[in-house]
Amino acid sequence: MRYKVLVTDHGFENVELERSILLEAGAEVVVGSCRTAEDVIDAASGVDALIVQWAPITAAVIDSLDRCRVIVRYGIGVDNVDLTAAAQKGIPVCNVPDYCIDEVADHSIALALSLGRQLPQVDDRVRSGVWKIVPDSPMPAFRTMTFGTFGFGRVARAVLERARPFGFRLLASDPYATAPVPGTSPVELVSFDELVAACDIVSLHAPLTPSTRSSFNAQALAAMKRGAILINTGRGGLVDLDAVADSLVSGHLGGVGLDVFDKEPLPQDHPIRSVPNAILTSHIAWFSEASVPRLQQLAAEEAARGLRGEPLSNPVNKV
Repeated sequence: MRYKVLVTDHGFENVELERSILLEAGAEVVVGSCRTAEDVIDAASGVDALIVQWAPITAAVIDSLDRCRVIVRYGIGVDNVDLTAAAQKGIPVCNVPDYCIDEVADHSIALALSLGRQLPQVDDRVRSGVWKIVPDSPMPAFRTMTFGTFGFGRVARAVLERARPFGFRLLASDPYATAPVPGTSPVELVSFDELVAACDIVSLHAPLTPSTRSSFNAQALAAMKRGAILINTGRGGLVDLDAVADSLVSGHLGGVGLDVFDKEPLPQDHPIRSVPNAILTSHIAWFSEASVPRLQQLAAEEAARGLRGEPLSNPVNKV
């Protein structure tokens, strides 16, 4: 074997798919169960590539890598990898941004439609013995509502495409989008303030960066329409979860659908667990029977390209 690849950690049944792909590139695959930076440093001696799920790839880890050619993250976010340290070391970091676009978009729109039609509230009412043929809160028709996304990348565009047949007015806010993407008309690109003020439903699909962290804080939530719905299948840190819970309790927000949280698992004592009109799911939007092997395949193929010195499909840092 010419190369050695460390899978630092994973939650899959096995990594035989990765082994078969990387074997063709002349690589031996070693599987770890790393939880800390120290675990990674101990396991990564002499490796030519890392494939990472949750293990922290800190500056200290990167400094210890003496021959690593590429770091690949299982998934879209790279919050657990020090991109600056990797770039300074000359190591490209890659993600897998396109393995679950449909799944996340489907989950997002399912949360939005369920809350828009007040299904959790009506279900609770029926189970408690109350039978009424009108909802307890105002329920506008979708064709009179505005649906927007915070972000206008691949997942956001897939969400907006799914929202289109329901007749929503469609908005998006993204500082990096300067013109509508072909095939997305009639999505209107607006400022963040315009998005927050205009939307009845806002779905979050932006990366977590210092500039986007807690974008939906108490001030932004207060600027939203009374009764508006917030969906987050993007990154947990985009919202101030305490402020979201307070807004739901006060009745300003009409509902939230959250699949991601800044701290996972969601703490048992967090007040969001007991507030009304919230659907909480356990970071499961990415999952389907098709997305898991696709994630494993694409991550291994990217690592193989890095080993062979071929152009990488999804580098996220500049080397």
